[in-house]
Amino acid sequence: MTRPISIAVVALGGQGGGVLAQWIVDLAEANGYLAQYTSIAGVAQRTGATIYFIEIFPEAVVKATGKMPVLALMPAPGDVDIVIASELMEAGRAVTRRFVSPDLTTLIASSHRVYSVSEKQAPGDGRADDKAVLDALRLAAKKLVLFDMDQAAEDTSSVISAVLFGALAGSGALPFSRAAYENVITASGKSVVNNLAGFARGIEGAQGAPPQSPHADAFPASVHDTLERGVARLQDYQDASYAALYVERVEKLRGVATDDRLLRETARYLALWMSYEDVIRVADLKTRTGRLEKIGAEARALPGQPYYSIEYFHPRYEEVCDTLPAALGATLLKSNAMRRLLAPFFAKGRQIHTAKLSGFLPLYTLARLRRYRRGTLRFKKENAAIEAWLAQVMTIAPQDYELAVAIAELPRLIKGYGDTHERGMDRFNRIMALLPNLIGKADAAAKVRALRDAALQDEEGRAFAAELQNVA
Repeated sequence: MTRPISIAVVALGGQGGGVLAQWIVDLAEANGYLAQYTSIAGVAQRTGATIYFIEIFPEAVVKATGKMPVLALMPAPGDVDIVIASELMEAGRAVTRRFVSPDLTTLIASSHRVYSVSEKQAPGDGRADDKAVLDALRLAAKKLVLFDMDQAAEDTSSVISAVLFGALAGSGALPFSRAAYENVITASGKSVVNNLAGFARGIEGAQGAPPQSPHADAFPASVHDTLERGVARLQDYQDASYAALYVERVEKLRGVATDDRLLRETARYLALWMSYEDVIRVADLKTRTGRLEKIGAEARALPGQPYYSIEYFHPRYEEVCDTLPAALGATLLKSNAMRRLLAPFFAKGRQIHTAKLSGFLPLYTLARLRRYRRGTLRFKKENAAIEAWLAQVMTIAPQDYELAVAIAELPRLIKGYGDTHERGMDRFNRIMALLPNLIGKADAAAKVRALRDAALQDEEGRAFAAELQNVA
């Protein structure tokens, strides 16, 4: 008996799972296959998660036997040929549902993460263990195609569905030519050039030859992934020269790094710190086309149907001063008279309709101030703090390498904006101020890490205060 080829696409809302599923249906139907396509909506902590299920069957067999196949409406455990996951944890969820079988299933998944609400809410590092998921994927699948397809989509200005489609082609799991896949993308008529570029990157990734930035070549292999992500993040945050500054800063540590840990941890936290969240960044993220399209997809807006989004903004006086040119911002920040005069303006938050011109245009204009970011008060403060931190790491590494690594990990405390950032920065500075008293002591690194962990335990700072007293 000839059985259908069954394909499950598991994706979060806004990741183009429906587009990918339709492309697969179009591919099959254009090449002599019957296709049935259903979607099963679900709910996840991060956003709506949907299973798109497709079964295809050769028309030639139907004509030869005179019998139509019976096609399923949803995936059955142990009977799925191909699983395509748009994100790492969605791949893990497919494994727990037993859609992935070691004797049958080709699993195609992006290795990037979209963090859950519970992971984001944790004061410290609340992320789930990626390694456990990766190990499960390798054991569960007959064939695994895994790489960062979200980054590939960003590199090619395409969408992740195009990269996933390319990875499917590169896996060889379906009996169709590359040209057949490309014809489907071309026929869609939407962002054809970019989507074909993303498709090509997906094929390269599936065949084990994802391109690599030249920035990574001068560093140990274990640092490449962190450095690549840092470069991409800072190019997106500011520009190529800012990303180059990031690489230069990490490069300076090579002379004092006796193993990869110092380079890797510095590269990680430096990228996060250099992309601090200011008002300009928030406005930029909230006015991006991809975000507006994602909102429309999550709202299930029909083609041509208008939809509206409302963003809540409540910037503080300090954050507005931080966005101004350094000299002006510093003057206003010190002025109690100006603070009192403008107090009513900052008394409450505002609801901004970003789908309307009256709301979108001010945020769009604010986001365009990115080119002037280096002249702002906030940039001057953050840049000075970053340089001081790096200088401490450089100075201490030859004397006490473990302490230098612990200091490299300290910016883990600095995250978010507003009160969250202020609280983390205060605790970071208080630990840094203790370093002169710790240098030369055998347990200096352990004490710094204990202070860091205590600082992450509670917002009120009770554990941190107790640990400060112990160290003192």
